[in-house]
Amino acid sequence: MLNKLAASELVLNDDGSVYHLNLLPEDIAQKIILVGDPDRVPKVSKYFDKIEVRKNKREFYTHTGTLRGERITVMSSGIGTENIDIVMNELDALVNIDLKNKEFKTEHTALELFRLGTCGSVNADIEVDSMLVTENVVGLDGLLHFYPDYEFENDFSRNFLDKFPYEKIKGMLYFSDWAEDISGYYKEAQYHGNTATFPGFYAPQGRQLRLKALDDQFLETLNDLGVSNFEMETSAIYGLSKLLAHKALTVNNVVANRRRGEFVADHHTSEKRMIEWVLERIIS
Repeated sequence: MLNKLAASELVLNDDGSVYHLNLLPEDIAQKIILVGDPDRVPKVSKYFDKIEVRKNKREFYTHTGTLRGERITVMSSGIGTENIDIVMNELDALVNIDLKNKEFKTEHTALELFRLGTCGSVNADIEVDSMLVTENVVGLDGLLHFYPDYEFENDFSRNFLDKFPYEKIKGMLYFSDWAEDISGYYKEAQYHGNTATFPGFYAPQGRQLRLKALDDQFLETLNDLGVSNFEMETSAIYGLSKLLAHKALTVNNVVANRRRGEFVADHHTSEKRMIEWVLERIIS
């Protein structure tokens, strides 16, 4: 790979910031909280002692400040692994590429990335209004197949692939897991589990309006293969973190149990509790 990047490969704004995130290297901390919804960014940053950076472009909103003397960033990603592809690559560029000269830095900087999201459960035993940390993840969106150097397998992935019955989807699957060396932040979580990341909200998650889903038993089949919950971002966060040598953890509020047909009564209170729980643990 050439060390010098063409302008078409690393696109920058007029002020030298990365194109989509609209950020300069000094705008982010080493610890970054990723949320999907832009409206959730101020719900996190209101706990900061001071906010020094407020920037946004499209669905990407960023606040950086300090909490208990430590610098921290919260950023919205929007929905889906296609957005995570942008977020992860541009965050990495901010710390590991000399943007002015468009050259790779000789020393690597590893970010710590913490996704705070919501999910549905496919396991009838997992209570709504609880928090679940993702240990293993299967992506059903195909993103990591566009990166030829990506390889990952473990016991969960081997069992899943061996028994996955949907041949039309099987070629899109990829797997990853959490950054075990920082997993101690979340050792007190009520649930740890295996997450499925879907490329859509309706048929991929078994919902049927006027269009039928692939299989009425799809979610039940995933549960039988060891999946505990599902959402739309973690596979890309975990997979790209491994490729780029960053560290990532996901914790989700379980807002729905699809096996029992239940939805959390007050998701705003659940969200607030999760934010406080995470900040208490990742900032000493």
